[in-house]
Amino acid sequence: MTAAGRERPAPAGAAPSAGPTAEAAPADTPTRDPAAEQAAALEVGRLLFAGACDFFYAAQRLDQMPPIGLPEIAFAGRSNVGKSSLLNALTGRRALARVSVTPGRTRQLNFFDLGGRLTLVDMPGYGYARASKEIQRDWQGLMFDYLRGRPSLRRVLLLLDARVEVKDSDHAVMDLLDRAAVTFQIVLTKIDDVSPSALAAKEREATGLARAHPAAYPDVLPTSSNTGSGIPELRAALAGLGD
Repeated sequence: MTAAGRERPAPAGAAPSAGPTAEAAPADTPTRDPAAEQAAALEVGRLLFAGACDFFYAAQRLDQMPPIGLPEIAFAGRSNVGKSSLLNALTGRRALARVSVTPGRTRQLNFFDLGGRLTLVDMPGYGYARASKEIQRDWQGLMFDYLRGRPSLRRVLLLLDARVEVKDSDHAVMDLLDRAAVTFQIVLTKIDDVSPSALAAKEREATGLARAHPAAYPDVLPTSSNTGSGIPELRAALAGLGD
């Protein structure tokens, strides 16, 4: 008899033991279905933006900001880029954000509660030619104070007009966002007013800009408030930030 715990010798001619029995292989991992995942994300975004969205606060200085609460998504862009129209299209409302007859008039941050999950922040426009230099400085000062002093700020959507060249003021704001270390994502507006080839060129340009800025999110989102193109995809992207 062999000592306790010692393996018995294999009989002569027997094949050597393969060692401990291997565990059963795990079941195959379910195959991902990107189309189904995208459809589910679009539906989550649709449901979120179909709910209540209510204005609840306005501020012109950092010391006037509302208490820190829900994750915040800020909308920034030149005063005539179509920011108010995009906010209205996202929420399915005609006048959530007022479309000013004279761009450059709004000088405050407007806060909207989106279904108790996100706060949308309509930032003052920048770079409009008819606004005085003093007001432009005030806007950029307010923007930077808000950006660097708001821990609940999840992302800034930087709106660029697909029809026109990127302006010096746009480049200045991208540099400002880099300095503030706040993630921003480029959203192209008014894509229904450009040809497919021009839009493709603008998307390539915007993607290059995103790659050149450390604070930029890599994906560029093309949208049209008039036709609704890109609006479901933008809703889905924002809904994901509210988790």
